[in-house]
Amino acid sequence: MNIIESENSYIASSTSFLVKIQYRQNTSWQGTIQWLEGKKSKHFRSFLEMMMLIHGALTASEADGDKIEFHSWNEKEDAS
Repeated sequence: MNIIESENSYIASSTSFLVKIQYRQNTSWQGTIQWLEGKKSKHFRSFLEMMMLIHGALTASEADGDKIEFHSWNEKEDAS
């Protein structure tokens, strides 16, 4: 796995997802997401649910030995 390292975070750059949007309804997306490395597929009912599935896949990758840290609002990094 190719890891990009910065001062506060590690990003797994080889994690891939295939997203199929089936409907755009109520200002959100519904569809299917496939985690290619994990060989799993799930339906999602909203953009937030899709992002939670991605987060879960990245967390599972971390449990398998790939170090991944997510940005948080507590970091001193400024986006200015």
